[in-house]
Amino acid sequence: MTMVSTKYAARSVGRNLRRTILSIVGIAIGCVLALFMESLNRGRGELFARAGSASGVGHLRIVPDTWRGRRDSRLRLADWRADFAAAQAVPGVASVTARARAQVLLAVGTHVVPVELAGVQPDVEPRTFRYVQAIARGRYLRAGETGALVAGRAIADRLSADLDDEIVATTVGPRGEIQSALFHLVGIVSTGSDDTDMAVCQVALEDLQRLTGFPGAGEVSIVLNDYREIDRVRARLVQSVARGDDVMTLSELAPDVEGHFKQDTAVTRFVSGIILLIVLLGVASAQLAAVLERRREFAVLAALGMSGSKMVWLIVQEALMLGGGGALVAVAAGLPLVWKLAHTGLDFTRYLGGSYAFQGVLFDPVVYGDFGWWIVAYVSAVALGATLLASLYPAWYAARTDPAVALRVAQ
Repeated sequence: MTMVSTKYAARSVGRNLRRTILSIVGIAIGCVLALFMESLNRGRGELFARAGSASGVGHLRIVPDTWRGRRDSRLRLADWRADFAAAQAVPGVASVTARARAQVLLAVGTHVVPVELAGVQPDVEPRTFRYVQAIARGRYLRAGETGALVAGRAIADRLSADLDDEIVATTVGPRGEIQSALFHLVGIVSTGSDDTDMAVCQVALEDLQRLTGFPGAGEVSIVLNDYREIDRVRARLVQSVARGDDVMTLSELAPDVEGHFKQDTAVTRFVSGIILLIVLLGVASAQLAAVLERRREFAVLAALGMSGSKMVWLIVQEALMLGGGGALVAVAAGLPLVWKLAHTGLDFTRYLGGSYAFQGVLFDPVVYGDFGWWIVAYVSAVALGATLLASLYPAWYAARTDPAVALRVAQ
């Protein structure tokens, strides 16, 4: 009986070819729109993670266990070299760097600017902190070099400083004493955002240790090959870092950026939901119209003994056939579109300029989509799910058809 109902459903779908084609095209258009939004949303997830990690935060960061609550730049890791080695040993890690930070006053003559000065490892820092690659003038720090400083353009402008100028850095030492050191400005970074430029001020790690009197590093920043591995890598690192140190994720380190991403994702999901609702209503309307046109046919089937549940299954099978056809068309039409989105992206340079800054984090103006095997499963689920839901009311309506009333009305 199941095979008979399936054959009957296939005949019913092919009987009114124009309506079937319009239904399949409508389902396909809705699925392609939903696929485009989903690809863009997945791509934005990678964009937020990449922007946050490249801003110096990293996908993961090893910090002193008391840093989570205090956020004090004077805190130091229990054993930063052991933490550094543990991070390098984890599969999936792209780059690792150690840093120390201090709140200092930079002065050139009568010009003074308060900044957060970072002590870094010059040989690996550019791989984890993208902004220092944007050297507008001069050069970056060299390994083994002492007394050199790289600063953002906004800092240099406020100090009225130029390349090779001497800059005095002053901070408070471990016992509350004032300590100073002299640096030469060797490089000026320009990211296009004054707020971001103000966050770029670096010297060698050894220089910062001598200036502050605090030995060691305060953090080990980690960038992964795949941001989706954050939780797995964190779980492994927690077991191998030195006692007294902790591992924090990007979302914990930059909650504002994470909140912005969640808000953006919610808006996208809402738009996708509206698109799917339109698809569902369109299919339901078409199915209900088909049921109303076939009232006499359903009346005859009921009079011949077809039960209500079998009639519902008949309508559902017809809907699933339409959904399957819509999914095939959507995949054929959507794959080239999503592939182009993943490789070319949507370029908002015209509206945002060279970059977009939020909470001191620079975002690329080109947003790329995600492309992969998930597309087939996603389109199939959307098409079949929407048509299945849309067929329930028409199927229920058909199952309640009274043969006597339907045949009398038809006559």
